[in-house]
Amino acid sequence: MSHIHIDIEKLSFSYDKDRRILDNISLQIGENESVGLVGANGVGKSTLLKLLVGLNTGFEGNIRIEEIPVTKNTLPRIREKLGYVFQDSDSQLFMSTVYEDVAFGPRNYGLPSEEVDRRVMDALRMTGIEHLKDKHVYKMSGGEKKLASIATILSMTPDIILMDEPSVALDPQNRRKLINILNSFTHLKIIASHDLDMILDTCSRTVLMSGGRVIFDGKTEEVLSNKELLEANGLELPLCMQRR
Repeated sequence: MSHIHIDIEKLSFSYDKDRRILDNISLQIGENESVGLVGANGVGKSTLLKLLVGLNTGFEGNIRIEEIPVTKNTLPRIREKLGYVFQDSDSQLFMSTVYEDVAFGPRNYGLPSEEVDRRVMDALRMTGIEHLKDKHVYKMSGGEKKLASIATILSMTPDIILMDEPSVALDPQNRRKLINILNSFTHLKIIASHDLDMILDTCSRTVLMSGGRVIFDGKTEEVLSNKELLEANGLELPLCMQRR
């Protein structure tokens, strides 16, 4: 097996004692896989991503990222492997300009200034926002912030990318740009989204969740073309399939 993989075994999690958000989830995801995570609101998609990157702890079961168990002590090593794009871009951007935000991660790892600049400019080119390099974050649109958030992750050159609702706030042109970015990233990626058309365009495998459990795990087109299954779990067919 490649060193780039995620193993989740019998994972359960609760924010309080009354209700489990995740209930006995097991998944294995390997290098080069592009996995869509879909389901109605509140089924645990965002929680699962946060557990993978260590933003939530206190779970039952086991999570391993490239053979490293996710624990409080291993989080620095885990976060060198993973790039996580928040649903809310304002949670990701905290410096004054786009350049400073994208440079923060590489600088934090003590890279030479020339390498930091190279990584920043590469990430800005990949997201098509070189022209925003010196723009103040508070003056940016929601779509611009989203692309800048993605650039902050790309500058870290992670093995694995996790994205929570990445197409939110994007206009059609930038949404298409995002799809191209995702398809150009050849390592492992997990994308949680209600945008089923984007999942269809970017993910070969899809995990459908409901009630904190995995209901379906298989080929994307197989699940996203199953009208009865989707509707039973609070979803609808992708728009492109509704037109057929």
